[in-house]
Amino acid sequence: MSGKEAMVYVVRCGEDIRCAKVYKEANKRGFRQAANYTEGRKMKSSRRARAMEKGTRYGRKAQEDAWQSAEVDALYRLAAAGVRVPQPYHFHAGVLLMELVTDSTGEAAPRLNDLVLTAEQAREYHRMLITEVVRMLCAGLVHGDLSEYNVLVGSAGPVIIDLPQAINAAGNNHAFSMLERDINNLATYFGRFAPEILSTDYAMEIWSLYESGKLHPESELTGHFQRSEKPADVDGVMREIDAAIREAEEERQRYIQRLEQ
Repeated sequence: MSGKEAMVYVVRCGEDIRCAKVYKEANKRGFRQAANYTEGRKMKSSRRARAMEKGTRYGRKAQEDAWQSAEVDALYRLAAAGVRVPQPYHFHAGVLLMELVTDSTGEAAPRLNDLVLTAEQAREYHRMLITEVVRMLCAGLVHGDLSEYNVLVGSAGPVIIDLPQAINAAGNNHAFSMLERDINNLATYFGRFAPEILSTDYAMEIWSLYESGKLHPESELTGHFQRSEKPADVDGVMREIDAAIREAEEERQRYIQRLEQ
């Protein structure tokens, strides 16, 4: 199967049947590395980081390596945290070897988008995936591109796939907006089969718990959140900013005076 960023093959490894994901070159990929996704990712080598910023040939190669490694790192991290993702086995030269997710007959599992669900199935799968989103966030990650196209339905239920764009929840300023989009994508899809899901607001509920340090994998969620309707005190914020500017200027003047004495 061909996806946005890779070709996927069923392969034999001794007596085992597994999955090999072969990443496409950047110019052949449908998914682009937007800065919103790579923000907050740490680069161990300052030389590589500078080359990536300058867009040199070495930098572009390093960027590709980092993009691919991000999925490998995310898979190991999430699998260890108990999130339902394919188990990774090995990564080398742009090829990721991982578990082949299968259905109840042993065949390659279908994508969620390829199924027609009953209302009961939709509610159950939606509940399971919200639980996985919470577990991912507790592990410090947001998928960033989650939808019915990035979920396989295996014999034990939904499995989340395609994670090269996964973002660091604590280090990326776009983390909440991406989490909200992921959750809204799920609500829109499952809402086709169970319309009441469309009225849920899990994103704000989950994020408020996360920000307050109260989110954990077993958090009980309601799907509802009371949003504040109180208007922002813009004038008060501007007064605080002006005061901070005046204080900084006064400190600068005192510093200059000390130098002149």
